[in-house]
Amino acid sequence: MQTVKQRLGVPDDLASCHTGQVESYVLEGHVPPEAVKRLLAERPAGKGLAVAGMPVGSPGMEVAGAAADAYDVILFGGESPQVFARYRGPNAL
Repeated sequence: MQTVKQRLGVPDDLASCHTGQVESYVLEGHVPPEAVKRLLAERPAGKGLAVAGMPVGSPGMEVAGAAADAYDVILFGGESPQVFARYRGPNAL
């Protein structure tokens, strides 16, 4: 998978457990579907979105009885990585 991540331009510090593509964008990690919808609607300059690590409460990382983590969705591949959205579990902040 490391070869795929490198080919798609995923920065090492944003690499996570899942890598995918939607249209011309790369998705790395547990990116919420609402962030993907916004990405496709707004089409910002960049290669894609990433959620580093595996925050509790992010899509696929729900843990019964555990408090959800706050986490950033990062837009990468433009001039510099930037926060595209912030979430706590499935909820945008």
